[in-house]
Amino acid sequence: MQNWKRDQDLAFFPHNERLCDRRKLQPRTERVVSPDVVLGRNVKVQNNVSIYTGVICEDDVFLGPSMVFTNVINPRSHILRRDQYQTTLVKHGASIGANATIVCGNEIGEFAFIGAGTVVTKDVPAYALIVGNPGRHVGWISEYGHRLHFDDEGIATCQESLEKYQLTIDGKVVKLGK
Repeated sequence: MQNWKRDQDLAFFPHNERLCDRRKLQPRTERVVSPDVVLGRNVKVQNNVSIYTGVICEDDVFLGPSMVFTNVINPRSHILRRDQYQTTLVKHGASIGANATIVCGNEIGEFAFIGAGTVVTKDVPAYALIVGNPGRHVGWISEYGHRLHFDDEGIATCQESLEKYQLTIDGKVVKLGK
């Protein structure tokens, strides 16, 4: 093992700085950002987050404390699998809670909400609320982060923004506006 001294002022190690907005990175906290990670505008990266090669976060994504992305489906210390890194896409406005794990190769839809401690093992639809291990779809959430309760006609209203959403017959949520 190689000895090294950590620079106390550099707790974040950007490899492609042009791809991220450092103003949203909390100072003096540990995090890992590997090469070829793409972070959009206004991505908030909390303390102890690990973002490995292959992760793409679109604008306005929230990455909660100690959450982690994987990039290889079957890692082994003695076998190099750099040619097997899988892409994980986190779409605009999604939030991932503290201590969640996102297994590589999945897509997290726009404004989806991943609860604390959740393990995501498959694609997540837009506006979905996912909790547990493995992650289960337990409801829908607005762009403002409030639970959506749909009426008999498949319409829900966000309690804060008053924006309306529709649950379609194919099980997707679309925003209608006010």
